[in-house]
Amino acid sequence: MMSTKKSYKYIEWLSPDEMHEASLGWLSEMLFCEDEQKFLNNLIQSYTLSLTDRKVFEESKKIVTELSKCEERLTELIEQVRAHERLLKIMLDKIDQLKMEKAYIETHNDLTFDINHYLEAYRDIKQRLFQLLSKVMKSQKQKRLLN
Repeated sequence: MMSTKKSYKYIEWLSPDEMHEASLGWLSEMLFCEDEQKFLNNLIQSYTLSLTDRKVFEESKKIVTELSKCEERLTELIEQVRAHERLLKIMLDKIDQLKMEKAYIETHNDLTFDINHYLEAYRDIKQRLFQLLSKVMKSQKQKRLLN
Protein backbone atom coordinates (compact mmCIF):
# COMPACT_ATOMS: atom_id res chain seq x y z
CA MET A 1 0.00 0.00 0.00
CA MET A 2 1.32 3.41 -0.94
CA SER A 3 1.21 6.18 1.58
CA THR A 4 0.50 9.70 0.47
CA LYS A 5 2.29 12.66 1.89
CA LYS A 6 0.18 15.52 3.04
CA SER A 7 1.50 19.00 2.64
CA TYR A 8 0.42 21.66 5.04
CA LYS A 9 0.26 25.33 4.32
CA TYR A 10 0.71 27.70 7.21
CA ILE A 11 -0.91 31.06 6.77
CA GLU A 12 -0.36 33.95 9.11
CA TRP A 13 -3.58 35.10 10.69
CA LEU A 14 -4.18 38.76 9.89
CA SER A 15 -6.74 41.00 11.48
CA PRO A 16 -8.91 43.23 9.29
CA ASP A 17 -6.78 46.21 10.37
CA GLU A 18 -3.60 44.43 9.27
CA MET A 19 -5.14 43.50 5.93
CA HIS A 20 -6.26 47.11 5.47
CA GLU A 21 -2.73 48.37 6.23
CA ALA A 22 -1.25 45.81 3.83
CA SER A 23 -3.67 46.90 1.09
CA LEU A 24 -2.78 50.56 1.62
CA GLY A 25 0.92 49.67 1.52
CA TRP A 26 0.47 47.75 -1.74
CA LEU A 27 -1.48 50.59 -3.29
CA SER A 28 1.14 53.13 -2.27
CA GLU A 29 3.98 51.02 -3.66
CA MET A 30 2.16 50.32 -6.90
CA LEU A 31 1.25 53.98 -7.43
CA PHE A 32 4.92 54.78 -6.95
CA CYS A 33 5.77 52.13 -9.57
CA GLU A 34 3.25 53.77 -11.90
CA ASP A 35 5.05 57.12 -11.56
CA GLU A 36 8.38 55.39 -11.91
CA GLN A 37 7.26 53.74 -15.14
CA LYS A 38 6.37 57.15 -16.58
CA PHE A 39 9.92 58.23 -15.79
CA LEU A 40 11.33 55.08 -17.40
CA ASN A 41 9.23 55.64 -20.52
CA ASN A 42 10.55 59.20 -20.79
CA LEU A 43 14.08 57.89 -20.33
CA ILE A 44 13.56 55.35 -23.10
CA GLN A 45 12.19 58.07 -25.38
CA SER A 46 15.24 60.22 -24.68
CA TYR A 47 17.57 57.43 -25.76
CA THR A 48 15.44 55.92 -28.53
CA LEU A 49 18.03 56.49 -31.25
CA SER A 50 20.77 54.90 -29.18
CA LEU A 51 18.56 51.97 -28.21
CA THR A 52 17.84 51.20 -31.86
CA ASP A 53 21.54 50.73 -32.58
CA ARG A 54 22.28 47.27 -34.00
CA LYS A 55 24.44 46.33 -31.04
CA VAL A 56 21.70 46.73 -28.44
CA PHE A 57 18.48 46.64 -30.46
CA GLU A 58 17.39 43.08 -29.63
CA GLU A 59 18.06 43.51 -25.92
CA SER A 60 16.37 46.92 -25.78
CA LYS A 61 13.35 45.65 -27.72
CA LYS A 62 12.94 42.77 -25.26
CA ILE A 63 13.24 45.03 -22.21
CA VAL A 64 10.84 47.64 -23.59
CA THR A 65 8.29 44.92 -24.42
CA GLU A 66 8.57 43.46 -20.91
CA LEU A 67 8.23 46.93 -19.40
CA SER A 68 5.03 47.60 -21.32
CA LYS A 69 3.63 44.24 -20.15
CA CYS A 70 4.53 45.27 -16.61
CA GLU A 71 2.58 48.49 -17.08
CA GLU A 72 -0.51 46.56 -18.13
CA ARG A 73 -0.15 44.13 -15.23
CA LEU A 74 0.34 47.02 -12.81
CA THR A 75 -2.95 48.60 -13.91
CA GLU A 76 -4.72 45.28 -13.32
CA LEU A 77 -3.15 44.86 -9.88
CA ILE A 78 -4.06 48.39 -8.81
CA GLU A 79 -7.69 47.75 -9.74
CA GLN A 80 -7.66 44.40 -7.91
CA VAL A 81 -6.27 46.00 -4.74
CA ARG A 82 -8.83 48.82 -4.88
CA ALA A 83 -11.65 46.29 -5.28
CA HIS A 84 -10.18 44.18 -2.48
CA GLU A 85 -10.04 47.22 -0.22
CA ARG A 86 -13.69 48.04 -0.94
CA LEU A 87 -14.69 44.51 0.10
CA LEU A 88 -12.97 44.79 3.48
CA LYS A 89 -16.36 45.59 5.01
CA ILE A 90 -17.12 41.85 4.81
CA MET A 91 -14.59 41.35 7.58
CA LEU A 92 -15.90 44.22 9.71
CA ASP A 93 -19.69 44.04 9.45
CA LYS A 94 -20.19 41.82 12.54
CA ILE A 95 -22.20 39.37 10.43
CA ASP A 96 -20.91 35.82 10.20
CA GLN A 97 -20.42 35.14 6.52
CA LEU A 98 -17.82 32.42 6.79
CA LYS A 99 -17.60 31.56 3.09
CA MET A 100 -17.24 35.19 2.06
CA GLU A 101 -14.72 35.91 4.82
CA LYS A 102 -12.70 32.86 3.82
CA ALA A 103 -12.80 33.94 0.18
CA TYR A 104 -11.65 37.44 1.19
CA ILE A 105 -8.70 36.02 3.13
CA GLU A 106 -7.78 33.72 0.23
CA THR A 107 -7.94 36.68 -2.15
CA HIS A 108 -5.72 38.64 0.22
CA ASN A 109 -3.18 35.81 0.24
CA ASP A 110 -3.33 35.53 -3.56
CA LEU A 111 -2.78 39.27 -3.89
CA THR A 112 0.17 39.08 -1.52
CA PHE A 113 1.77 36.47 -3.77
CA ASP A 114 0.88 38.26 -7.03
CA ILE A 115 2.16 41.65 -5.87
CA ASN A 116 5.41 40.23 -4.50
CA HIS A 117 5.93 38.33 -7.76
CA TYR A 118 5.17 41.46 -9.79
CA LEU A 119 7.55 43.65 -7.78
CA GLU A 120 10.34 41.10 -8.10
CA ALA A 121 9.92 40.90 -11.89
CA TYR A 122 9.61 44.68 -12.17
CA ARG A 123 12.85 45.24 -10.23
CA ASP A 124 14.61 42.80 -12.53
CA ILE A 125 13.40 44.58 -15.68
CA LYS A 126 14.30 47.95 -14.22
CA GLN A 127 17.80 46.76 -13.34
CA ARG A 128 18.34 45.37 -16.85
CA LEU A 129 17.09 48.64 -18.38
CA PHE A 130 19.46 50.72 -16.25
CA GLN A 131 22.38 48.46 -17.17
CA LEU A 132 21.54 48.79 -20.86
CA LEU A 133 21.15 52.56 -20.66
CA SER A 134 24.41 52.80 -18.74
CA LYS A 135 26.15 50.88 -21.52
CA VAL A 136 24.57 53.15 -24.14
CA MET A 137 25.58 56.31 -22.26
CA LYS A 138 29.16 55.12 -21.90
CA SER A 139 29.27 54.35 -25.61
CA GLN A 140 27.95 57.82 -26.47
CA LYS A 141 30.47 59.44 -24.15
CA GLN A 142 33.34 57.52 -25.74
CA LYS A 143 32.19 58.55 -29.23
CA ARG A 144 32.08 62.22 -28.15
CA LEU A 145 35.58 61.98 -26.68
CA LEU A 146 36.94 60.46 -29.88
CA ASN A 147 35.46 63.20 -32.07
